[in-house]
Amino acid sequence: MDTPPRRPVAQDRQLTIEREQAILVGGYRPEDLLPGEQPLEELEQLANTAGARVVGRVVQNLKDIHGATYIGKGKCDEVRWLVEKVGAHGVILDHDLTPAQGRNLEKIIGVKVLDRTDLILDIFATHARSRMAKVQVGLALYEYRLPRLKRLWTHLEGQRGGIGMRGGPGEKQIETDRRRLLKQIWDLKHELKEIEGRKERTVLARGHDHYLTCIVGYTNSGKSTLMRALTGEDVLIENKLFATLDTKTSRMRLGGGFEVLLSDTVGFIRRLPHSLVASFHATLEEACQADLLLHVVDASSPHARGQIEAVNKVLEEIGCSGKEVLMVFNKADAVAPELELECRLLACEYPGAVTISALKAQGLDVLKSAVRARAEARALSVTVAVFAGDGKTLAFMATHFFEKHREYDGEWITFTGKATPAVLEKLRAANESVKVLSVGVA
Repeated sequence: MDTPPRRPVAQDRQLTIEREQAILVGGYRPEDLLPGEQPLEELEQLANTAGARVVGRVVQNLKDIHGATYIGKGKCDEVRWLVEKVGAHGVILDHDLTPAQGRNLEKIIGVKVLDRTDLILDIFATHARSRMAKVQVGLALYEYRLPRLKRLWTHLEGQRGGIGMRGGPGEKQIETDRRRLLKQIWDLKHELKEIEGRKERTVLARGHDHYLTCIVGYTNSGKSTLMRALTGEDVLIENKLFATLDTKTSRMRLGGGFEVLLSDTVGFIRRLPHSLVASFHATLEEACQADLLLHVVDASSPHARGQIEAVNKVLEEIGCSGKEVLMVFNKADAVAPELELECRLLACEYPGAVTISALKAQGLDVLKSAVRARAEARALSVTVAVFAGDGKTLAFMATHFFEKHREYDGEWITFTGKATPAVLEKLRAANESVKVLSVGVA
């Protein structure tokens, strides 16, 4: 009889990254790389983040993908020779492989073979900290492994783990594995549905009074650095891909006492696994409910244009394509001389774009002014009288109302300015110490 599986906790045990020796392999068609992108460039960053030690690289230019092994037979033999020569523990391909392709490559090469999605899931599993992140990563991980059980079982027999093998089942019988994985997937989906419901209610409740601004962007574009610079929030800052997975939200002061809420989200990447996008819907709820998205771009990257397209594609996939967006070109202090013209031309394609250096605190006042202008543009012209003794409402007005003028008339203070519809609704629902005298258009 099968022992009952414990309630899945995804990645709730302490994980350690081993410095495994890996060979990177890429087979590229003409359309697979961005203009100027070097083969294996991004894959090597991902491998380093996962803890691999790259000991070799093999690249092939392809006209078409080989159905059985993705790369050609000659390249497979070359990879096997290189593995034996340098004593590599595994091979990482810069592509998504079918289960059959993975099995065939492992038979030929003789060591474990990971694809791009394997690697990204491994990084996410290592960096998951909160319960929500662990459930999201666990669900994506198990759904990805389910059709690959036959290949995984070969490695998991008597193996203690390593890159691409974290957090999965280890039973000896494949059918037992399948049943348990399906049960774990069901349990994680059920828990994730509950988390998403709580998250959505939290975001909606928190944002009812505040203008919500959310930072999105390609991974390692400086989003966390910008979050700290704008809010003082003590967020993790590392020069690694996907350093943070959990959303952070804090108040950002825009001058004159006015405040908005600013959230930082998980970074995006080209060819982000669909299962991760689906699983991380709860984390990305901040972006879906935001009034304004700050799309942070690494202006120093020669691939900035392609990274913008990748972020826009993910935003469309999660239902945020219609949101108001303010483009923020970060790392202006690190732009190489040969990229300065391209950077300026790219920024000109986005009216209202702001160029900054979050690290050097350059351009932040301009950015705050731009956010304030966007928030104010959506507000309604309002005249409201507040009883001078109502300290709670006066404090609320100081941080939520775009004040243009005020007049004192005995025990009443009359404010003229702008308020968002949500703030106006709250003022109208206040007690007799608040009188909404007039409401105009935005």
